[in-house]
Amino acid sequence: MKRTFILIMIITFILAWWHGGATSEASDFKEVPVPGMVTMLDLGATRCIPCKLMFPIMQKIENLYENKAAVVFIDVWQRPDQVRRFGIQAIPTQIFFDEKGKEIYRHEGFMAEAAIVAQLKKMGVEPVGPEEKNENSQ
Repeated sequence: MKRTFILIMIITFILAWWHGGATSEASDFKEVPVPGMVTMLDLGATRCIPCKLMFPIMQKIENLYENKAAVVFIDVWQRPDQVRRFGIQAIPTQIFFDEKGKEIYRHEGFMAEAAIVAQLKKMGVEPVGPEEKNENSQ
C-alpha cells in the first residue's frame, strides 16, 4: 500500500513537472487567441486527471502544428478569471479559434488526438510535413 502511494506521488510529480514544457502557457492572456493564427486553447488544471491525460497529446499536437497553429494551455485553478472570460463550465475544455479570433468549435472533457487533428483539418490546418520540420530546424 505504501509503495503504491509513493509510486502514485512520483508519477503525479513527473506529470506536473513534464507538463511545464508541454504546451505554451499563456503568459499574456490578452493574446489568446493568438492573432493571425488558428488557436487551440486547452483550459484545465495541472491536478485534474482528464487534463493530465491531455498533456502528452497537447505536446504532440504542438509539435505537429508548429508555426501553423498555436496550442495554449491555461490552468484555470491558478487563473480563475479565465473561467468567466471563456465561459467554461467543465475542465478540460478545448476551444478552437480561427485566424480572426472567432470561436469555431468547443469541446468539454477529454479530447482524443484524432479528434483534435480532425478539427484542425476542418479549419484548414494541416500538420507540418517532414520537409517543413527540416527547414524550421535549420
